[in-house]
Amino acid sequence: MWKNKKIELPKSEPTEVPSGWKEKPFTKEDNPHGGVFAESSFATLFPKYREKYLKEIWPLVQAKLESYSITADLDLIEGSMCVRTTKKTWDPYMIIKARDLIKLLARSVPFEQAIRVLEDDVACDVIQIGSLVRNKERFVKRRQRLIGPNGSTLKAIELLTKCYMLVQGNTVSVLGPFKGIAQCRRIVEDTMKNVHPIYNIKALMIKQELAKDPKLKNESWDRFLPKFKSKNISKRKKPKVIRQKKEYNPFPPQQAESKLDKEIESGEYFIKKSNERQDENKGKNYMKAKEAKEKIDANEKRPNDDQKKNERKKKLKTK
Repeated sequence: MWKNKKIELPKSEPTEVPSGWKEKPFTKEDNPHGGVFAESSFATLFPKYREKYLKEIWPLVQAKLESYSITADLDLIEGSMCVRTTKKTWDPYMIIKARDLIKLLARSVPFEQAIRVLEDDVACDVIQIGSLVRNKERFVKRRQRLIGPNGSTLKAIELLTKCYMLVQGNTVSVLGPFKGIAQCRRIVEDTMKNVHPIYNIKALMIKQELAKDPKLKNESWDRFLPKFKSKNISKRKKPKVIRQKKEYNPFPPQQAESKLDKEIESGEYFIKKSNERQDENKGKNYMKAKEAKEKIDANEKRPNDDQKKNERKKKLKTK
């Protein structure tokens, strides 16, 4: 069976809205009959430290959503927020906007900024950055790099993208136009991949200046944009003695010649052997000659049989 293969499509920027174009706001008169076919609801949890703030601003949230006929509930016991449609809800997409509103409030976005998500030209995105870097210390450093000293880097990104950004824990909340949100996501992901945000900020500034020139509108801007080259500089100290690596050889090194091999090669081994054999032969001949001489001497000292007989006769006569 064929396996389903994931096809990666090229990332494309959102379609640019023509200058001067403004969409008419969707009002209650556009849907006079109102009502939705079925009730829709969304709920989200919030951390304990947000309980006091949400309790204070919840009447404002309810009043704002009530104008769209959407009810909002705050459960302090379970620590959750819930929004749902009613029979009088005249804007069906507003429940999605309300869901984004409570999501932003749960991520520590202030009410003054979060309420902007109900506008038609404003969207939001919650970027998860906790899983992009495994090492905790490295993660904290890169997150701080995104914020910058006294929040200067974050402010520069907000001015260029026309978005509101809030870094909180393992997430980055972004609120603004669709194009700006895509740019913010790219900057955040590149920062977590060890690309300094100043490169992307510089590229955005150049793009804004090039967009003002009508001659360069249909041309490629690659030659103007800065190119980032990753440099992995090792902090390890260099040793005093640097050993040069030898060329790789799959065969083992040649075995060193032993003393015996050297003697065989020079011929000294065979001379020694012949001398030893000669010495052995001399020793054997000497021993054989000695043994033969001893036998001869022994035979000379031994008395004859006749002498023995005469001696015996003499002994018998004397008796």
